[in-house]
Amino acid sequence: MIRVNNLRKSFGEDDKRITVLEDFNAHMEKGQITSIIGGSGSGKSTILKLLIGAYRPDSGEIWIDGEEVSQLKDEAISRVRKKFGTMFQTGALFNSLTVEDNVALPMREHTNLNEGTILIMVKMKLEMVGLRGAEHLKPAQLSGGMIKRIALARAIALDPKIVFYDEPSAGLDPISIGVIDKLIIDLSKKMGITSVVVTHEIPSAMRISDKIIMLFKGEIIAEGTPEEIRKSDDPRVIQFIEGSPDGPIPFSKSLTDYGDELKEMSRV
Repeated sequence: MIRVNNLRKSFGEDDKRITVLEDFNAHMEKGQITSIIGGSGSGKSTILKLLIGAYRPDSGEIWIDGEEVSQLKDEAISRVRKKFGTMFQTGALFNSLTVEDNVALPMREHTNLNEGTILIMVKMKLEMVGLRGAEHLKPAQLSGGMIKRIALARAIALDPKIVFYDEPSAGLDPISIGVIDKLIIDLSKKMGITSVVVTHEIPSAMRISDKIIMLFKGEIIAEGTPEEIRKSDDPRVIQFIEGSPDGPIPFSKSLTDYGDELKEMSRV
């Protein structure tokens, strides 16, 4: 469903450019859950932004559902984006809108469905995430876990082939994480949705993933099933999986190492 060939991305200007990704190659199979893990600054968020079209690569190809999309613009990229939904880390709900209006927004913007049909579809999506009956609440009235589930309901509003998840478990308690994990698995297995999950939650990634890709300094250092990742003898993988402060991955990193990337991100 997704294939990435020789992807390269850097930030900054001239001799101050920082390369975040170099010759990145990966594929995400149809109907499977692929988790991308790695420490801060490893490049996983950059990959997500490239896949959804928020960034353009310096070079390389991004194939989504059989179409090369890395250089598409305007209406062409909008057409491709209808094939996928995105669940953002913070939920990114509109605080002034009700739950119903938040979930209905993609359908009102991108379809010609009448209002009655849209409201029925909203109820169906909320039922799928276990929150039917919350239609008239505002985001300020929701818990963190509920916000995540509403964000997921909005992400699947247009019945996408692909869903991208940006740190779906961040800031949640263990039970809420389990709920989100189950929803991701159900959508993948029961509806055939291809899922790409950017996460630092190792237990969650191990539970839900068909394949895990681990990044370090913009390069893939491990790729395989959760069991294969667990058995890796790479000290960087072992350190990250165990959460140890001691090892080849440094505990601290100067902000200057991130500076140009952070500046570029702030423009998007």
